[in-house]
Amino acid sequence: MKFYPEAAMERAMKVQDIMLRAMARRITWLQAGEIIGISARQMRRIRQRYEEYGYDGLYDRRKGKPSPKRVPLATVEKVLGLYRDEYFDFNVRHFHEKLKEEHGIELSYTWVKTALQGAGLVKAERKRRTHRKRRQRKPLAGMLLHIDGSKHQWFQDERWYDLIVKMDDATSEIYYAQLVEEESTHTVMTGIREVVVTKGQFCALYSDRASHFFYTAKAGEAVDRQRPTQVGRALKDLGIEPIPAYSPQARGRSERGFGTWQGRLPQELRIRKITTIEDANDFLRQEYIQEWNRKFTVQAAQKGTAFVPCRRRDLDLVFSIQHERVVANDNTVSFANRSLQIEPTKWRRTLAGCRVTVHQHLDGHLSISYGPHSVGCYNSDGVLIDKQPVSRKVRAA
Repeated sequence: MKFYPEAAMERAMKVQDIMLRAMARRITWLQAGEIIGISARQMRRIRQRYEEYGYDGLYDRRKGKPSPKRVPLATVEKVLGLYRDEYFDFNVRHFHEKLKEEHGIELSYTWVKTALQGAGLVKAERKRRTHRKRRQRKPLAGMLLHIDGSKHQWFQDERWYDLIVKMDDATSEIYYAQLVEEESTHTVMTGIREVVVTKGQFCALYSDRASHFFYTAKAGEAVDRQRPTQVGRALKDLGIEPIPAYSPQARGRSERGFGTWQGRLPQELRIRKITTIEDANDFLRQEYIQEWNRKFTVQAAQKGTAFVPCRRRDLDLVFSIQHERVVANDNTVSFANRSLQIEPTKWRRTLAGCRVTVHQHLDGHLSISYGPHSVGCYNSDGVLIDKQPVSRKVRAA
């Protein structure tokens, strides 16, 4: 733009913004002429010049020559029309990717952003402060994983769901992402178990101080590591260190990630007409996690991995919600308004008066263990079934 004086550039920028609003059908062409302060005839001339020369056609032709990189009017109208009619709830970066991948329109991100803002289709963002990193990424994948949940209207209606995500600190790779009714001990354990099974045991897990991760005696104080939660007990069994975050800023990487999730996933679900949590989770598992990792994963600082293959065969017991109970004289255990009958064992005449552990498994069934022994397995209604849980002493070679 070195050919034009500042006054000419300012006027051309104003005319350009008004033209973009007219092309986006936010205002009529007659209204555009009134705003600029010209007649309808002059407005038609400007539009013709815009069609011939693109953005540079708005500048005075005596001041210089048009840019060879000008964008045709038909392309401008197509971009604005696509955003207005089909991608109206996408953020600019997401929309820019769709233009290239789905419509074959090769334009710079800056051009698309400027055009959408000029047309009034997206708001201009406030300039952000300089981001200062307080902590370097871990050098190896598997050294530290982030786990967090985000409650949002993912289907763009009145329904609210939690999206639980597990991300590697070294690479930002997503290992698990699922929508659930509510973040809880059960849903968190389900996600951790899947990562352990598919990737292996990792070194540490970074999370907020929600009650299913840590017990905190008093709000605002440090967590009580002497009183582990069910999740904390499972992590300890696997040798994984739980690390609490004491501020949202400490979890900045995962917090920023959720901003991107909220700006992309609802739109992807909408254009695919996905309206149920089951279909959404299938889409996440089968397609979207891979697409996300392809776009946002970074290279770890060092080659290799800190993941260790998990050879334990008692993961069903490790990832269960455990409760201690005392066996009644008739060899029954009371649990959640159910009476669980313990059958006779070969190694002990009776378990009456003994302290046992009731396991609530992730798939809904129940089991009872006494030390290393499994003494009963039940369905969710408390009816004895043949399935026998694995003893804690049983490990893979």
